Amino acid sequence: MPRRNFVHVTPRSDGNWNVIREGAERASSVQPTQGAAIQRAEEIAKREHGELLVHGENNLIRERSSYGHDPYPPKG
Repeated sequence: MPRRNFVHVTPRSDGNWNVIREGAERASSVQPTQGAAIQRAEEIAKREHGELLVHGENNLIRERSSYGHDPYPPKG
């Protein structure tokens, strides 16, 4: 099974928002608003055929979008 490329949008303690690839030590991008971070993360997820996970201010995942090659209808 191919490895998924997850891109997370997470809040920072300074009020900004991180765009960070799963497993990375540092953020790919730091944005002043969640909307700007989501827009940047979508660009990365689309380019890498990955999955976008948006975390709310409580750091729980509140939205998920896939830009990969998901089979439809799903097997199972």
